[in-house]
Amino acid sequence: MKQRLMWIAWPAFLVAGVIEMLVFAFVDPQQLHGLNGEPLEWSRSAVYTLAFFGFWCATMASSALTTLLARSPFEVNRCPLPIDGRPAGCPKPGVGGKAAC
Repeated sequence: MKQRLMWIAWPAFLVAGVIEMLVFAFVDPQQLHGLNGEPLEWSRSAVYTLAFFGFWCATMASSALTTLLARSPFEVNRCPLPIDGRPAGCPKPGVGGKAAC
């Protein structure tokens, strides 16, 4: 589980940093306006920080979706319980010619 979390978080962190550099190469944080049309009264570093975490969350969601969709049928269908604690419907090793765990 920790390995999968790093598969999601680390590439997302790197991509968020690149997006941050590209966006703020063209956008001045002091020129941004809120939804009500008035200028934001946040410091540059506050805008950079919030934008970075927004980009990071968006890219983590993308990486998480990719990781979820990349799971094999074995991982999706296997029973996580030990052999002696499985309910009747949970596949057992050797059933159907394949091991379930």
